[in-house]
Amino acid sequence: MIGCLFIHGFTGAPYEVEPLAEHIRHTTDWVVRTPTLPGHGETLDLKGTHYSEWIVHAERELIELLHTCEKVFVIGFSMGGIIAGYLATRYPIEKLVLLSAAAYYINPKQLLADIKLMLRDGLRKTLHENELYLRYKKKITDTPLSATMEFQKLVRRIRPELYQINVPTLIVQGECDGIVPVKSAHYLYQVIASSEKKLLFLPCAKHHVCYGEDQERLFKEVDSFLHETSKECIY
Repeated sequence: MIGCLFIHGFTGAPYEVEPLAEHIRHTTDWVVRTPTLPGHGETLDLKGTHYSEWIVHAERELIELLHTCEKVFVIGFSMGGIIAGYLATRYPIEKLVLLSAAAYYINPKQLLADIKLMLRDGLRKTLHENELYLRYKKKITDTPLSATMEFQKLVRRIRPELYQINVPTLIVQGECDGIVPVKSAHYLYQVIASSEKKLLFLPCAKHHVCYGEDQERLFKEVDSFLHETSKECIY
């Protein structure tokens, strides 16, 4: 039996990875888990949470899968990608997929472009139709500064250990991501020690790579990576 663990991002929930998770559920007989990290979900309750709680929760989910499955794949999005990388250095997972993994945070150029679009839509009185605005406005108001600091601590804590990753790894990055810059994907590709690693850029994708114009290509590349023996290459 094969298990597949998905780990969502900071201030997020399983919906961030649900399109890919559902695709895998419908095309395989694998055990697919999409847990919600402490303080996260559709309603945020992050006040007083410590980054170690997020790691421990993901770790417990992985251990349960390892106890029941012969092989386990881990797929992490944004902050979840950093946690997934951490788990890959400590547990015998089969393959690792990093989606918009936040080794670095904020892409100023793309973020400015996104803000300009929001301002334009505001002037046109169509801001209520802007997907990015709707997605992030509630997160901003519901996320305490202490939680943001915990996220930053998590990245600083784990990033120096990512060179220990030796499992086959697929790194996926949207080229229009205003949250995680492209340099994050390049950094991960350089530091990860595995001889089997792939770097996939999606030209139309923003931060939430499981949604948008490149979704079909993402599904295809993840399918290929998880089902076949990978070789080092850049797309």
